[in-house]
Amino acid sequence: MKRACRQQGFTYVGLLLLLALAGTALAGAGTLWSIESRRDREAELLFIGDQFTDAIAAFREHTPAGQMQRFPRRLDELLDDKRWPTTRRHLRQVFVDPMTGSPEWGLVRTPGGEIVGVHSLADGKPLKKGNFPGRWAAFAQAGSYRDWRFVYAQSGDEGTGN
Repeated sequence: MKRACRQQGFTYVGLLLLLALAGTALAGAGTLWSIESRRDREAELLFIGDQFTDAIAAFREHTPAGQMQRFPRRLDELLDDKRWPTTRRHLRQVFVDPMTGSPEWGLVRTPGGEIVGVHSLADGKPLKKGNFPGRWAAFAQAGSYRDWRFVYAQSGDEGTGN
């Protein structure tokens, strides 16, 4: 009878060790998932930044005849450009910032108040440190996502990312 009790004790210790190992494996998987999720959000931020920059460029460069070129004063102008007699969309939606989950963006403005670029309002430090597309090469030195500034550069210019 004593032998049966000892075997049950070993089973119990074995089960506890198995649970500890499973918990450690799940914690590691959670950390890996978190990093991978953040990388996905960074890639999405780069895509959205490109979309905003291209829309700002289209707004400025495709100006109706007889009007002066200008930048938008509000992001909503990219959704429905009222300078044209028919609906003209440079952007289909104001995207949600993937780093903050908010539709609010930091705006880069000219001294006259026109929007020339956007940036995330997230303070986090980027995981991505290199291999940026040419116009965003300066992002390699960014200390936070706020430093990833997607700013209009005239055709033919290499963007600075600043």
